[in-house]
Amino acid sequence: MKKILITTPIYYVNDKPHIGHAYTTLAADVLTRFFRLQKNEVFFLTGTDEHGAKIAEAAQKLGVTPKEICDKNSEIFKIAWKNLGINYNHFIRTTDKIHEEKVKEFLEILKKKNAVYEKEYEGLYCVGCEKFLTEKDLVDGKCPDHKTVPKTISEKNYFFKLTEYLAEVKKLIEKDKLEINPERAKNEVLGLFSQNLDDFSVSRQKERVSWGIDLPFDKNQTIYVWVDALLNYYTGNGTKEFEEFWQKGEVIHLLAKDILKFHAIFWPAMLIAAGRNLPAKEFIHGFFTINGQKMSKTLGNFIDPNDLVNKFGTEPTRYLLLSQFPLSQDGDVKEEKFAEKYNSDLANGLGNLVARVLTLINKYSIKETKADKETEKKIKETKEIYRKDMQEFRLFEALEETWKLIGFCDKYIEENKPWELVKTDKKKLEHVLSNLLYCISEIADLINPFLPQTSEKIKNQIQESQTSQAGKSEILFPRIDKI
Repeated sequence: MKKILITTPIYYVNDKPHIGHAYTTLAADVLTRFFRLQKNEVFFLTGTDEHGAKIAEAAQKLGVTPKEICDKNSEIFKIAWKNLGINYNHFIRTTDKIHEEKVKEFLEILKKKNAVYEKEYEGLYCVGCEKFLTEKDLVDGKCPDHKTVPKTISEKNYFFKLTEYLAEVKKLIEKDKLEINPERAKNEVLGLFSQNLDDFSVSRQKERVSWGIDLPFDKNQTIYVWVDALLNYYTGNGTKEFEEFWQKGEVIHLLAKDILKFHAIFWPAMLIAAGRNLPAKEFIHGFFTINGQKMSKTLGNFIDPNDLVNKFGTEPTRYLLLSQFPLSQDGDVKEEKFAEKYNSDLANGLGNLVARVLTLINKYSIKETKADKETEKKIKETKEIYRKDMQEFRLFEALEETWKLIGFCDKYIEENKPWELVKTDKKKLEHVLSNLLYCISEIADLINPFLPQTSEKIKNQIQESQTSQAGKSEILFPRIDKI
């Protein structure tokens, strides 16, 4: 048994949860469940990023304190994750006292190791991004993400000596000591090393950004929000047990490609400077577009995961989001196709198969779950591909493999026609239904990380069919005609 720490990025509380946030968090939840089923000790960490100028500005406009906004909006994220059946070990908030203490402690370590220094700096600062941009980052003189002209800011800050650690970070990535997956993301990171990366600021003048953690060695400065946020992975729930996941375990970060530079270069450099272990893997997933367009507030095309849960239910929403496209790729979500996919894959696919098999099992009192060699071979092949897919974070492909097995069962039923065998060959009927019962039991295991409640329902129905004369098959996914 090994220790595994799985993390999501922490989400900024000036926004409500959308399906981009849900996608990463669901992927982490599924992987956590899978690795636990493989008998590993897994800690799943997620949470909210709560400091910085954006929060302070929003609070001022609303006439409330920054903490009040954070308290309200972090709760919205917790509710969304509960609605999606996401079962994390700890929900970290960067306003937690233990986090603030650990962040100060980490910055003190960097200072003692001579990894930070003070200097005057002038640069282009985007309030929306909460980061400095260079001229080459701009499009028509504006931040490409927020379409605003950045402010020119001149101030004295503390800087981290990134340039001293770049060669070591690059070498670790090249040798896969720090794995960046998929390969295109690794290549993108390696390309960044040729872009004259410079030392970066770890603090802001308190008079400019007061809503943040005080820099422990200069009370006139607050810790830069990105540094504060990255350290959430290190602080966790603040316990010695959590620290062991960094010291003895495998640390896996899941994130989207827009924050790749911070996670793949800045973060490991900080850890090396502080004499701490590095994450083992960083998996970078693709971007969503909605009906062919980038998600944006202007277009109003954000999809609230709570709305999907209200329409389809918790487990169907989990399936619908993770079965859209491979985790490693960009993909387009067509909202109007959700109901069609629900009906084809869940109602007519998995749900219908389980109902058909268990109805026949109950009707003819079949009490065996053995499989013949051909069926066992098919199951074994499926499980081997599925396990490899899951270990390599190919969740979409693992689901595809599972649904191929559902298709195999449907074809097996049509070929063997059990409704005719009951009249002609009772022994073969028992053989066919026993094979099918074995298959749906295995399917229940395969869907467990994705659809844990559905998996349990199928297992319970199988158990009932084997122990009771009154076994029945519950409809798992009622068809949807209109949404």
